[in-house]
Amino acid sequence: MKFNIKKIIFYTTLFISLVLLVVLVNIVYSNFMNKLALENDVSKVSNTFNIDKIVLFSSCSADSNINSNNTTTLNNLTQYTDIAVFINNSATEFNLENTLKSVSIKDIVFNETPTNGIPNLYYKSLTSFATPDVLEENKIDSTLDFSVTSSDEIDYSSPTLYNNCANPITLCYVNSNIVNNYTIDNSNSIAYDGSLLKSCNVLLNNIKAKISFTIYIENNQGEKFRCPVYIDIPLGEGDVSIYDGSYTYTYNPEYVFYKY
Repeated sequence: MKFNIKKIIFYTTLFISLVLLVVLVNIVYSNFMNKLALENDVSKVSNTFNIDKIVLFSSCSADSNINSNNTTTLNNLTQYTDIAVFINNSATEFNLENTLKSVSIKDIVFNETPTNGIPNLYYKSLTSFATPDVLEENKIDSTLDFSVTSSDEIDYSSPTLYNNCANPITLCYVNSNIVNNYTIDNSNSIAYDGSLLKSCNVLLNNIKAKISFTIYIENNQGEKFRCPVYIDIPLGEGDVSIYDGSYTYTYNPEYVFYKY
């Protein structure tokens, strides 16, 4: 059988050209769709609301029993991180567009869970911020709805926000039962803070965590927006860590709200 070299070259070249054409068309179409999606996203971005500050305070607490042999037994060693999320409405004068009608938190996900302990998210009263006080009835199962008010004073025992964004959303990440029935010597004074982790030989890598949730808001003009928030639970940086007692981190993201 004789092979026609010219025909083989022709059909091979034609096949390669068709394949390249299909790839090129797919690239152009993909770029067009991405550009269209980006333009749509940009058009939905709120020019009024954003999140440009998140304050995080991490420490620990534990239940304890003092023993007769100069030791203390710790139970339910808990690492907590208080979270303050500031919604910025970029306003000096308030109107229907830049004031809040409703606020809620949904879509809570523990993107990275600790090796030791049981993580949960709670509402935290602003008056209890940076303290170990967490009420079990404030545990968030799936959704947290805030009351919105324009009153001069707020009862922070329940989730409440000023409609002009004057106070932050306050939450608490709690990782409980990291250690139970752990006995330590009382020869040195015991501080019920992050230093307990060091006393109980808990590695920070074993309690690192990441959490995300979405904040949904509606303004008094009836427009609805949402903003996803992502938080790495801060335990330390460099030579400073929660082992020292507590660790505070201020995060300045550029989170925007999207209309939906």
